[in-house]
Amino acid sequence: MQKKILYITYDGLTDPLGQSQILPYLMHLARRGYLFTILSFEKRNRFDKEGQLIQEIVNKAGIEWIPLTFTAKPPVLSKVYDRYRMSRTALSLHRQKNFDLVHCRSYIAAEVGLLLKRRFGVKMLFDMRGFWADEKVDNGQWNLKHPLFNRIYRHYKQKEKDFLLNADGIISLTQAAKAYLKQQQEYRNLSIEVIPCCADLHHFDYTKVDPLSVDSLRVELGIPANTKVITYLGSVGGWYMTKEMFQFFNILQQRQPEYKMLILTKDDPEVVKQEAAAQGIPTEKLIVTYSDRKRLPVFLALCDWSIFFIRNTFSKTASSPTKHAELMGMGIPVVCNTIGDTGNIIKTTATGLLVDDFSRVTFEKACGEMAHFDKMDKKVIRHFAKEYFDLEMGAENYLRLYRRILENELTGSRVHEFTNQV
Repeated sequence: MQKKILYITYDGLTDPLGQSQILPYLMHLARRGYLFTILSFEKRNRFDKEGQLIQEIVNKAGIEWIPLTFTAKPPVLSKVYDRYRMSRTALSLHRQKNFDLVHCRSYIAAEVGLLLKRRFGVKMLFDMRGFWADEKVDNGQWNLKHPLFNRIYRHYKQKEKDFLLNADGIISLTQAAKAYLKQQQEYRNLSIEVIPCCADLHHFDYTKVDPLSVDSLRVELGIPANTKVITYLGSVGGWYMTKEMFQFFNILQQRQPEYKMLILTKDDPEVVKQEAAAQGIPTEKLIVTYSDRKRLPVFLALCDWSIFFIRNTFSKTASSPTKHAELMGMGIPVVCNTIGDTGNIIKTTATGLLVDDFSRVTFEKACGEMAHFDKMDKKVIRHFAKEYFDLEMGAENYLRLYRRILENELTGSRVHEFTNQV
């Protein structure tokens, strides 16, 4: 008999991560015989633009989708309201379908998953994604000096303990987060599987990019043929250390004037240019634009390097940057700092440079070392992308974990850890 799965996420399928980090895995598992119902929360503007496309995709995959509207305001109360709607909808769906497993993406979903487990005995998979409550503190959303946020934080840290101790399966994005948890006496005996944020390496494949398309884009962006390009991909500000990345590039372009910086972001180009100018970046050295996912490999094929610096707080122990997987799939070396498992991956594979001290001396040293990578074969970087971040391999690891929980196919043995080489 086919097993019925309720997948709950407070992220939307119309969000970028919904399309890159949720749907591909569930479509793979649906092809292997699991019957999915997805309960998600969608931002209205994205749902209006992408909802029909996502509906067509899930229909084709035989997946039922229950999209609820994400409530943004007022703070805190909106989350209480959404959690109530999530619980009510999940309970109603279970009464109709009698699910075998509830797969909970992050903490809000896990609250409802634990309710289903305790009330109806449904198996629960806690796909924790990261230390969610600590992220809220580290990014400044929850000020622990404020009594309300302090209480909410302590509430969710206790919930985190409940999720971990009661789940039938646990997924961490990084070995670093798993190691931290296993150091705690109460979690020492937990079985925690590591599956990082993977990439579709069929899409992010430099060998599939038409050279004529790259040449055309180079002309479109005004990048001369002999110009080298270092790119930054993603949002500017927040977790990302924009100031330090521009400081690095300023030193790089002084040492190697043939370099330009390509910023691929949805953020306001004028704001980005102002931040760059504040760090001494000449206007002619910077290109700020945006690419949708479909055309992104062509943009990345222009690039010789990529850079990302992320604030290394406690919560980032559990972070797995999707951009790292995509860049490696394109054979691009990276300049980055240690976040989650990135440090170990860079050290093990020698596919980039680690910068954990954001001083001028360290930046100059790293800029000097970049020349050693000029002749590095893209095949080598892509090889390691397949070893660490292949989406199909990640999906197979989800499959093994589902089978262990639901079908006892691996009783007495450990599920293969996707990143045991990290």
